[in-house]
Amino acid sequence: MRIAVVDDGAADRLWLAGELEALLARRRLEGTVSAFDGGEPFLEAAQAERFQLIFLDIYMEGLGGVETARRLRAFDPDCLLVFSTFSPDHALEGYRVQAAQYLVKPYAAAELERVFDQLERLLPAPEKYLELRAGRQTVRLRLGDILWAEHYQHQVRVHTAGGEVLSTRLTVGEFAALLAPDPRFFVCGRGLLVNLDHAADFDGRDFRLDSGDRLPVSRDLVGAARSAFGDWVFHRKVAAL
Repeated sequence: MRIAVVDDGAADRLWLAGELEALLARRRLEGTVSAFDGGEPFLEAAQAERFQLIFLDIYMEGLGGVETARRLRAFDPDCLLVFSTFSPDHALEGYRVQAAQYLVKPYAAAELERVFDQLERLLPAPEKYLELRAGRQTVRLRLGDILWAEHYQHQVRVHTAGGEVLSTRLTVGEFAALLAPDPRFFVCGRGLLVNLDHAADFDGRDFRLDSGDRLPVSRDLVGAARSAFGDWVFHRKVAAL
């Protein structure tokens, strides 16, 4: 998710950008927040690479927020636009440029989070991530890049889509708890966990992954594995509609 904050007031701009970065981190959402002190530098950046969510101040020196929004809509009709203003008297202008929300200054972090909750439902789901201690490094790992994980010599080895294997001093149960409540992940048995997004098939005994790996399922979990795999295949089909 790419988010832009456009405000010529330095204090408001820095506060909002910081709050959005903290919000993304709390929710473990992959995203970047870029701050701009005016409409013209923002439009230049937006033409080079689109933003999904934009917080735009209306009262700015030079190119105002409403005119910035009009120019933005000429090449990006789909982004979500939030006006921030000291006055709520801009409903008509907001309608014309398809503003999704208003934030009337001054507003608190709780109001920002409420608006973000509403907008998040309208956005493509951003990929979540977790931070793992692997050796002496802390690695930021996208959940979608996890293929499977196994318990090995008092550690968990995480096999990734890029072919890398990361080792971290956790049990499989502890690692699975970090991934909860994401429905993609299924514990196959003692010491094995699979990302169902990478499961090409389940034959009643093993998961066959798109990487070519095969992961056995404990006998007492075969029924649960079949159900979890069927539910996730259905979920993928619905999401693709």
